[in-house]
Amino acid sequence: MDAVSDIMSKNKGKKIVVFGGGTGLSIILRGLKNYTDNITAVVTVADDGGGSGKLREDMGMLPPGDIRNCLISLSDVEPITEKLMQHRFKEGYLKGQSFGNLFIAAMYEIFGDFEHALKELGSIFRITGKILPMTLEDASLKAELKSGEIIYGENYIPEYVRKTGDSIKTMMVIPENSEPMYETIASIREADVVVLGPGSLFTSVIPNILVKDVVRHIKESKAKVVYITNIMTQPGETDGYNVLKHLNTLIDHCGENIVDYILVNSKLADKDTLDKYKKEISEPVLLDDYQRNIIKDLNIEIIEEDFLEVEKHYIKHDSDKVSLLITKIIPA
Repeated sequence: MDAVSDIMSKNKGKKIVVFGGGTGLSIILRGLKNYTDNITAVVTVADDGGGSGKLREDMGMLPPGDIRNCLISLSDVEPITEKLMQHRFKEGYLKGQSFGNLFIAAMYEIFGDFEHALKELGSIFRITGKILPMTLEDASLKAELKSGEIIYGENYIPEYVRKTGDSIKTMMVIPENSEPMYETIASIREADVVVLGPGSLFTSVIPNILVKDVVRHIKESKAKVVYITNIMTQPGETDGYNVLKHLNTLIDHCGENIVDYILVNSKLADKDTLDKYKKEISEPVLLDDYQRNIIKDLNIEIIEEDFLEVEKHYIKHDSDKVSLLITKIIPA
C-alpha cells in the first residue's frame, strides 16, 4: 500500500467540519471526500446578489448558489449531471440563472422548508457527508468601515469599499442573534478537525462563525482548528493584507485561542497569471519572518507549503495537497 492509500485508510471516518463559502469551500470539499466520509460543510447563506439573490427575494428561500457548488463537490454523479447543475441560461427571462439554483428552488417549494429539501438533495446526489446552511434564518451582513460608515449587503459591501477606497473594520451578521442549526453544533462537538476557509474572509469565513454560540462551541470542542489563508487578496475585502493581517482579523472577530494551525501557500504563480490578478487589484498573500515570529508567539503552528494550483490563469488551492495535510493533523 502506498503512503497516500495508507493515510486514506487510517483516516476514513474521521470527522471534519468545514466553514466557508464560494469556490474556496467547494474546492477543498472535492479533496476531503477522498479521505473521509464524515464531512460537514457549513455554508454561508447571506448572498444577496446574482441568481441566488433573485431567488432569495422572489421565493423567500435561502440563497442556493454556494450550496449548489458544495452539492456538486461532494456528489457521486455522472459528469453530465455536474455540467447540468452548473449550466447558466444565456437568453430570455432566465438569463444568468443556473439550472442548479432552480433545481434547489424546486426542491424547497416541494418540501416546504430548506432543511428537509437539503436532506433530500443529499440523497439524490449521493453526497459524501452533509451540507448545512450557517443558519435557517433570513440573514444578511452589516459592515462597519474604518471611516465609521455602516454598509449592508454581502455583494454591496466590497463593491462600496472598492469604489470609496475605505476598508472594512468589523463584520456583523443581521439579525445578531441568528441561531445555528442543531446539527452544526452537534458536528462541532464531535469533530476531530474544524477547518476555517479558504474563502472570502469578511463575507464567507467570518460570518459563518459569528452565528450565535458557534465560536464558543468550537473553542470548547476537542477539535483541532485549521485556518486556511487565501492565496490572493480579495478586492474590496482584504486589499494589502498579508497572512498575519488575515489571522488578526479573524482573532479580532472571534477572540484568541481559536486557531491551532494556519495553512499558508509558499509558491507564487507564474508572471502572466500574477499580472492578470494585478489588473484586478489582487496580489499574493505573503508571509515573512516577522509574521512567523508573531504567529508562533500566539502558539499557532504554521504549515507553509506549495498549495498552489493554476488552471487557465485561475489561482486556487490544490485540494488534494490541502486535504492530505488536514488528515495528517487528525490524531490517530
